[in-house]
Amino acid sequence: MNRVSLGGFYTLTEWITRFAYVNLLWIGFSLVGVVIFGFFPSTVAMFTIIRKWIMGQTQIPVFKTFWQAYKQEFLRSNGMGLLIALIGALIVIDLLYMKHTDSFLTITHIPIYLFIFAITLTFLYVLPVYVHYDVRFIQIFKNAFLIMLINPISNILMIIGIIGTFAVMKFLPGLFFFFGGSVTAAIMMSGCYFAFKKVDRKKEIIEAN
Repeated sequence: MNRVSLGGFYTLTEWITRFAYVNLLWIGFSLVGVVIFGFFPSTVAMFTIIRKWIMGQTQIPVFKTFWQAYKQEFLRSNGMGLLIALIGALIVIDLLYMKHTDSFLTITHIPIYLFIFAITLTFLYVLPVYVHYDVRFIQIFKNAFLIMLINPISNILMIIGIIGTFAVMKFLPGLFFFFGGSVTAAIMMSGCYFAFKKVDRKKEIIEAN
């Protein structure tokens, strides 16, 4: 095995270890917050780490960065989580209602299904927008929705990536414990970061003119 192969193998194992480590931190700090209060701060901290990696900051102190983000965003991220949970509950109620309505109302369900689909896609952008942009609370959801609308390619890539990841982990469920959260976050953050850069370039062109 030559040096190039050894170097590539070392890099691969290093990144596997990093993703496993972040995933374990995500699970651990979610449990520290008794899941209900720990899940969103821990998820925000995980997205913060992965965003930095995507931007080329691969030598950051992972635990220190994770812990700082967890503490700093504990209250705000739980507020966002509460809003997401409420919206999710409304979606579930709508779906249950439509499931038990008469068949002649099926056509009227189409706009509701489209709305639910749009909200679900928007949720893919909420956490990446949260960690990438320094904006007000409501602006996070507004930006996530608008960026989602103008980036269908990123939407498709994220959906395919997430479905593929869960398909593999359904076949090998043990992988979820080590990679379920971190790999999913990487797929979402990568797709969103591509969309963010596209939006920023358009903004620069508009401002230049």
